[in-house]
Amino acid sequence: MKLTCHELAARIEQMQPGALPRDVARLCLLLANSVDDIQQLGDHDKLSEAWQQIGIRLQAATDQHAAMTEELEQLARSDPGNFTLEQIWVLIRAIKVQSQVLQLYVGRPLPQV
Repeated sequence: MKLTCHELAARIEQMQPGALPRDVARLCLLLANSVDDIQQLGDHDKLSEAWQQIGIRLQAATDQHAAMTEELEQLARSDPGNFTLEQIWVLIRAIKVQSQVLQLYVGRPLPQV
């Protein structure tokens, strides 16, 4: 039997009753991108494992993003003409954090620049 996005969404709604439709859609995308073959998610154990892995990765990315947002807000109050080397590293780390979040949604590693 071929697993469809609709069936995956129904399984997510069973696992997380009361989830908003946009959250279900987001989880469908994250879960589908976490495996080589979406059919693997038809197996309850593999779905549970992927669910846990995505949850951990998403929480880590969310925590990093929150910390980075705070640093960027502090940086925004500075004069860009007087940035220190450390402030430039804050910008580079912010780009890397954003790349990690994007990687979760596109499902593959981003090209290294």
